This record gives sequence, C-alpha cells and structure tokens, in this order.
Amino acid sequence: MGKRSNFPRRERDWYATPSAAVAPLLPHLTWGDSFVEPCAGDMALVSTLEAAGMSCQWAGDIAPRHEDVRCCDALSDDLAIWAEDVDYIITNPPWTRSILHPMIRHFAAMRPTWLLFDSDWAYTRQSAEFKQLLRKIVSIGRVKWIPDSKMTGKDNCSWYLFDARPSNGATEFIGRAAA
Repeated sequence: MGKRSNFPRRERDWYATPSAAVAPLLPHLTWGDSFVEPCAGDMALVSTLEAAGMSCQWAGDIAPRHEDVRCCDALSDDLAIWAEDVDYIITNPPWTRSILHPMIRHFAAMRPTWLLFDSDWAYTRQSAEFKQLLRKIVSIGRVKWIPDSKMTGKDNCSWYLFDARPSNGATEFIGRAAA
C-alpha cells in the first residue's frame, strides 16, 4: 500500500476514495463545477463530489468497479473528448510514478487537474519537472483507505492542482490548519 506498509499493494493501486479525503478539496471548488473522473473505480470520489454539488460529466477506469464507469485507459485520447467542456479533471490516480507522471502531463494539458496522492512527492527531485504546472497543494494528512481497518495509511496525502495554462509561477500551499 505504501512505502512503509507490510500490506501488499492492491492491483492497479485501487483504493476507494473516502469522503473524508475529499472534504478538504471542496472549499477550492465552486458549487456546480463540472468534472471528469478518469480513474473512477467504484465511483466513491464521484459520489462525494456530486453530493457536494459538483457535476460529473464522464467517469472512466481501466478496470471499472461500477456499472456507470466506462472502461477506458486514462491516457487515451478518449478522455480529451470528454474533458473538452468541463471545469476540471479530478481523480485519485495510481501512485506508481511510471503511471502518475504521464497522467500529470496528459491531464494538465487538457484541463486544470486535481490529483490526490502522497505529500512527500512535492519534496522530491522527481517532482521538479512538474513545478511549472503545479498551482496549489492542499494538505489533508493521513487517509483511512480501508474502511473496516483501525489504521490510517502511513503516508500523508495532498490534493495537487496542475494546470498547463500560463501563470505567475507561484504555487499556493494550504496546510491542514487552514482547512
């Protein structure tokens, strides 16, 4: 599951997104914003965002776990068609860097993109090439990924906003106390 976990990783890094992990993102969205979810899995993230007034225009996943999720590779051109007229791409992507990094590039080139993954990434050399795309980091702390577990994950997490449109270059950081 994480770099310090004894548990085996789930296939394709699939972990449903708990609503508690979405709550810190909501103040950064506007009621009625539209989005696509390219790693929708079981629609947990979509359900939470829609309950908060957002509008999902398309949900896809390479291995869908819900009847409303289309089978689609998030890195395919199909996503570009659906993302054309929405406000955001919002997802909890696989954290495997060989998948995550191409997703950041691909998604940010289409629409402003909110991604949920480990906070440590922002402080590594591998993140340097993405700094020009990074607009905002919203820290959320540790997430309880497995509902029936007594434990939270061992990695702190953040929502990251990536956007390829020109900006002043500043990245805004929102700590947990601000949420």
